[in-house]
This record gives sequence, C-alpha cells and structure tokens, in this order.
Amino acid sequence: MNIHLTKSQIGLDGVPAAETVLSHVDGERGELIIAGEHVGRLAAISSFEGVTARLWNGAGKTNLTEANVRSHLGLARERAFARLPDLLPATRGMGIVDGFRAAVAGLRAENGLEHEATIVGAFPVIAGALVRRAKGLEPLAPDPNASHAADTLRMLRGATPETREVAALDAYLVTASDHGMNASTFTARVVASTQADLFAAVTAGYCALTGPLHGGAPEPVLEMLDAIGSRERIQPWVDAALARGERMMGFGHRVYRVRDPRADVLKTAVEALASNGTDLPFAGEVEAYIRSALRKKNPERPLETNVEFFTAILLDALAIPRQAFTPIFAVARAAGWTAHAREQQRTGRLIRPSSSYVGAMPEA
Repeated sequence: MNIHLTKSQIGLDGVPAAETVLSHVDGERGELIIAGEHVGRLAAISSFEGVTARLWNGAGKTNLTEANVRSHLGLARERAFARLPDLLPATRGMGIVDGFRAAVAGLRAENGLEHEATIVGAFPVIAGALVRRAKGLEPLAPDPNASHAADTLRMLRGATPETREVAALDAYLVTASDHGMNASTFTARVVASTQADLFAAVTAGYCALTGPLHGGAPEPVLEMLDAIGSRERIQPWVDAALARGERMMGFGHRVYRVRDPRADVLKTAVEALASNGTDLPFAGEVEAYIRSALRKKNPERPLETNVEFFTAILLDALAIPRQAFTPIFAVARAAGWTAHAREQQRTGRLIRPSSSYVGAMPEA
C-alpha cells in the first residue's frame, strides 16, 4: 500500500535525526544556542577559537581551552600552506567555489595529528590561495601566532587587517560556526554515521553548502542592493519586485518564524565597520522598508530578516570578493561540521531513513 506523506514530512521538518550537545535552533522563538550559550552573548564573549573549543569539547569529551585551539589552528595553517603544491593542481581551471571543493577533497590525515585541527586550519589557507590566484598573485604564508580571523583576512587581502576588521570577521565566524541540523551538517553526519573519516564527512558537507537553497552564499543580497542603488529608489524598486512575485534576498528562513537571531549579531558587527565606507544607513533603510512591505503583503506570517542580509554587507565591507563568500562561510562552519561528525561517530548509529514508494506496483 502506498502511503502519501505531507510536504513537511517529505522534507523531514521537525523530525529528529540525532541527539546533540552542540547547538539548538528554536524557530518559533528566534533562538540559537551554540554549545550552551545564546549566539548573541557567545559572539560578545568568545573568539572563533573559543567557540571551536566548546564545540570540540562537547563532541569529543575533551578539555581543550581557547589557547589550545589557537595554537593547534596556527600550526595547522602552517601545515596546510606546506601542502598547497599538492592541493592546488587539482583546482586548475576552476573558480573559487569549485576550486575550494577540489582542494578540500584532497585533505587527508597528517601523521596522527588531530583531524579536526587539520581541517579547520586548512580552510582559510585554501580560500586565501584561491582568491589570490584569481588576482594573479602567489599565496601568502600564514602567521601561526595570529588569531584565525586575523590570519584569514591577511591571507585573503595581503595586508595586516585593522583591529575592528578582525573583530567583525571573528563575530561572523562565531555566529556561523554551527546552526543545528542544517542541510550541510546533516550531510556531514550522514557520511560520518557510516564511520567514514572526518575528511570525507566535511567534504560532503561543503558540497551541500554550495547549493543555492542552503543559504551559504549571500551574494544575491548585494546584487539586490546594487539594483536598488539609491534611497529614492527603495520604495518603487521593492514594490515593483514584490508585485512581480520576486523573492526579497536576505529575508525569510526555512526554520525561523521570527527574526533570525544571527542577523542582529552581525548588524552590530557591521555598525563597527560603518566608517570603513559601508553605507549602513542605506542598507538599514532597505531592510526597514522591505520588512514593512512584507508585513503588508502577508500580515499573518511576514518574512523577517535572516543572517544572509548582514552577512553580505559585512563580508563586502571587509573587501572579501563575492566569489569567496561560500568558502568563507565554510571557514566558519568547519568548526561545527567537524564537531558534529565526531559526535556522530562517537554516539550515533548509521543514519538510514526510509522512503515512501509512490511508483507503479507489479501486477499480481
């Protein structure tokens, strides 16, 4: 007998696939908890190394400190740079997003060293090398004594970043480090559940991230702001786009029914960069008008600002090329992917859901 499922059942909405201590998303309340702390407070009190320590400790029952992780990642970035001659040939002829995937797929265990650090340390090195190659420049060697955020910016841009720039990227890396059972994390856990290694699990996670429905590529937000162009065009442009049934980039979320809590964290980070040439008042006016227009269009369930809106503005203000936005998201989410994969290997079982067959049946 064929059993027809609802749309949400087919999409596994609300169906638990694992027990985790790593993060929790409450879409009705607009709440994100990462490793036992609300995301807003976590971004205020912790660096990326700090949240990574929290995630790895939760997943592996270890006792790493923020200083431990900073040291491990610094050394891992150095090792990754030494391996670039082996990793980059596979990326020839590819853009930054696809080249990053090919290089990540070439990562492997290193002399019994912790896989988590090898992976997370390699990501900004690979991203920086690909961005600089696209400009006809050679990769920059990492600084193992710098923070992960500071070294990521330096390897991308070729100059020592300002303190406020490092703080802004660090806030982004913390905020994007984990987000419940999203598509890429679920993919990483499925692969890890087969007892494949962390390298396979994280490569699969990145592949899922590159899909436009995941939300890891906020370039369309900047394209929308470019198309609007000026304050006097906000109302007519938005009204016309909504009349055509177009989607407002940076608004609405599959899980959140209210404002995405990460949006406010990143808005605060962007405000600190406003004097960097970022036109925050313009972006804020666009956000305010779109929210108002969406409330009028659908008062029962208006779409609210999501993390992609201010992610786009923040990364653009940091002079990170739009083509690198997805790899930079991966630099942050690698902390969560490695933690989830390790937790799945340690506590989970093979993830093997069933399907509802709706095809033809053989004749009796």
